[in-house]
Amino acid sequence: MKILFVGDVFGSAGRRIVREHLPHVITERGADLVIINAENAAGGFGVTPAITDDFFDLGAHVLTTGNHVWDKRELIDYLQSVAAESHERPRRIVRPANYVPGTPGHGVYEGELPGGQRYAVVNLQGRVFMSSTDDPFRTADALLSKIKAKVIVVDFHAEATSEKIAMGWYLDGRVTAVLGTHTHVPTADNRVLPGGTAYQTDVGMSGPYDSVIGVEKEQVLHRFLTGMPAKFDAAKGDPRMAATLIECDGKTGRAISTQRLLLGE
Repeated sequence: MKILFVGDVFGSAGRRIVREHLPHVITERGADLVIINAENAAGGFGVTPAITDDFFDLGAHVLTTGNHVWDKRELIDYLQSVAAESHERPRRIVRPANYVPGTPGHGVYEGELPGGQRYAVVNLQGRVFMSSTDDPFRTADALLSKIKAKVIVVDFHAEATSEKIAMGWYLDGRVTAVLGTHTHVPTADNRVLPGGTAYQTDVGMSGPYDSVIGVEKEQVLHRFLTGMPAKFDAAKGDPRMAATLIECDGKTGRAISTQRLLLGE
């Protein structure tokens, strides 16, 4: 079984490069399960229901998010309005599972591929240098005690590399993959840990690399040089799609290999 995870999609440039590459990558690489982190897809801050539909139409099975998940009010309304209905797409948009109980949406999705392969996608958020959340490690324990699928992918949306690496070791042998998101810089440490868990500290940003992690350079430099607040706009130059391809044993959930992808125009 092959899993394709696309890193944080940032703004219109990110959506455009994903639209350009995702269909042919799915076909050429034989991806069975496609997961996209979409939390920055709308102008670099948040995501809208219309954009999530576009990603699903491109072939995504599940969309993960992070600390910007609520930046667009319409997504909150969308998740709340369909929460009691048997509507499939909103359930496939997951937010960090260690948010306060009662928060709109869900932190895990369990699904089944056309061939009968069961899988689960878990979204967690770190606590180091981030907003207050429940303990992601103990939240992971609680979720794994209930998940029945063997193939389990964890999107750990966190700032600190140490916290991400710690989570990788903590879940080694218990999940198929622990993939970091949020910092927007693809790391070269992808590997399969001894217990059979694929790990990467950060998959990277799918968006404009002629920028400072997606934002126009001049605006970020102004903030650093003056300390004054400034509006941040999503950049558009040099878009690239950052992704990670994982091959695993569908029966055991153990990862076999992992490969980084960084595709430009």
